[in-house]
Order: sequence, then structure tokens, then C-alpha cells
Amino acid sequence: MNKLYIIKIGGNIIDDENKLSSFLDKFAQIEGAKILVHGGGKLATKVAEAMGVPQQMMDGRRITDAETLKIVTMVYAGAINKNIVASLQSKNVNALGLSGADANVILAHKRVHPTIDYGFAGDIDKVNSSFIDLLLNQGISLVFAPITFDGKQTLLNTNADTVAQELAKAMSSHYHVSLIYCFEKNGVLLDATDDDSVINHVDEAAFAEMKEKGAVSAGMIPKLQNAFAALDAGVQSVVIGHADNLPQLVNQQGGTFIKK
Repeated sequence: MNKLYIIKIGGNIIDDENKLSSFLDKFAQIEGAKILVHGGGKLATKVAEAMGVPQQMMDGRRITDAETLKIVTMVYAGAINKNIVASLQSKNVNALGLSGADANVILAHKRVHPTIDYGFAGDIDKVNSSFIDLLLNQGISLVFAPITFDGKQTLLNTNADTVAQELAKAMSSHYHVSLIYCFEKNGVLLDATDDDSVINHVDEAAFAEMKEKGAVSAGMIPKLQNAFAALDAGVQSVVIGHADNLPQLVNQQGGTFIKK
């Protein structure tokens, strides 16, 4: 099997034009098949505040009412996605931006929870891995916005870490998949205030202990949950690290490696 890198970028990198450009330079240099999944929560929050639309978060996930859905679709699948695609084209990467609705590539359903109404938040049911493989085989690098689709008419806001994980799981039948979560920290930190306190490896037992002690941030919890789910489904490797260190992370150096 050929190698496929699925790289998720989020956090403060998306909001900083210079940091994002530097990251995309590094992404462009990766040889072979590659997929970029982006978030953009901070920009969506800023736009929502400017429009007077209150925002709610629960366990690191956004509550998506009807007005918020319009905003995240506009920001994620519009401004952020197309600016990334344009930047990659300028760096000689033939990139294609996609949401879940495009060619029914990521189908989802509206989240059902016993006590919390997440609104138009989506949980993924199916990824069209054959279509993605077809595009990758044409030398196209894909850029996914975290907007999915119910197969009818409703768009859904889906956690970008989850999109990356589900893509990695689906593509693991076609490729040896490396899933890399990039953000503004050096990895999973023992002390959130100390960027040098990187934990080199995290397994499920260590994660459970960290959660119990409150030693893991709300935003990191879904990232680690997704990492373990990916490994359980056959993804070869999962690493979390700083966007600046993408070349090292690709070569399995630095960051935090997730182990079963």
C-alpha cells in the first residue's frame, strides 16, 4: 500500500496569516498523497460575535443553532477553505476544497444526545473512500472543511478532529495512513502552561488518568478520543504536535505519539 498523510490544522494557526502560510509551505513539501482537514473555530466565533449570535461550547464542541450553522458554513467551507486552496495552488500544489456535501463524500446525521441539544452538529455515518482515492490518484491534494451533509438537504457542523479521524479510518483500506494533528502546542502537555512539558507517548490508560485528574484541556479531549478511535480502526500512526514541526512529525519525530 502507498502512504497517505491526513493532516488536521486548527487552533491559532488558522487565525494567523503568517503562521498559516508557513504551515502550508511545509504541507506543500510533503511528497505523495495528502489530505488537509482544517477547523477555524476562532474565526467563526469572531464572526458570530460581530453578528450578535451567541455561541455555546460543550466539552470542546460547538452548539450549532440555525444561525450558527450559516456562519460556520460561510467561514469554514467558504472563506477559510478557499483561501487555503488558493494558497496551495500558489505553492504548486493542485488542491481541491471539499465539504461533506460535495459528491456526497461525507454523510452524517444530526447528533442525538440524551441530555444536550447540539443543534445542527453532525456525527459521521459514511465516507466515500473510493471517490477520495480516485481524486488522490489524479495527483490532487484534498482540503476538507468540517461541514458534513445528511444526504438530503441539511448541512451539519462536525468537529474537524472527527472529520480527520473518519477520513483516516475510511482511507486505511486503501493506504497506510498517518494521521497528524497540528496546532499551536508542541504536543500533549503535562503542564498546559509549560510548552516544554510534552508527553512523548499517551495510551488509553494514561488518557483516562489525565481526564480523572483534570490534567487535559476540554479541547484536547475530543482530539485524543478521535486518535484512539483511528488506531482501533487500523490507522497506522497518530501524532499530535506543533504546526511548525510538520516535517519532523511526518518523519515520526517529536510531538506526542498516541498508542493503544
